[in-house]
Amino acid sequence: MILTTTETPANLDRPAAPDPVFAQMAGATARYVRAIPELTDREKTFLCVTADVCQGSLGLAFTAHVRAGLQAGVSTSDIRELLRFVSYDCGYHAATAGIERIAGLEAELGLSQPDAGPLAPELLSTGPGAAPSPLPEPTKARLDELDPHFRGFFDLQSRMRTGHGPGTLSERERGLVSLSVDVHYQTLADTFRTHVGRALRGGASKEDVRAALRFNAQFGVTRAWHAWEALNAILAES
Repeated sequence: MILTTTETPANLDRPAAPDPVFAQMAGATARYVRAIPELTDREKTFLCVTADVCQGSLGLAFTAHVRAGLQAGVSTSDIRELLRFVSYDCGYHAATAGIERIAGLEAELGLSQPDAGPLAPELLSTGPGAAPSPLPEPTKARLDELDPHFRGFFDLQSRMRTGHGPGTLSERERGLVSLSVDVHYQTLADTFRTHVGRALRGGASKEDVRAALRFNAQFGVTRAWHAWEALNAILAES
């Protein structure tokens, strides 16, 4: 179990300030889900920002989540890496809006834009000089059944997201974030199963995966309800 702080950052109440009763509701909800002990503050920040991007909530809520992350030691470089990672699941158009917003927040808060080295040419290539696809063989086979060009798209996206060095997301974090995207979009079949498996392979326990879904309830209880039905069936099989 990974323990983390249960304190609710004060700035999580700010988006609700125009309505005092709504502020009470939002504050109580935030305190309840932030007390989930299996997730780190970093992971909670990632799940919040992922929800913001997937649901197009890039105003006060996004600002509050980034500020809460900064208080917990999550840098804007970390959040940029998250946005790069989720872009192929949520769509580059949605992630672009997130990148624009985080750049605006860096300017507002007086933070310098972090440096990021360019990707190697073989990671960007789709030709003979391309790096090998890191996709698991069962996933490649399934994608080939759907469409060869779509498989090539997945190969490219996966190559561009290889590596887990400093400043990148761990396999556990990638899995928790990816399955959360499925919850937001209600893609609860093949991709959800694949992403749950990624989290488990990355060292997350079944209870950790359940914790991620518990945390996501704040972003839409009906979506979480359907996700619970799918997740319980998946975990019962494993």
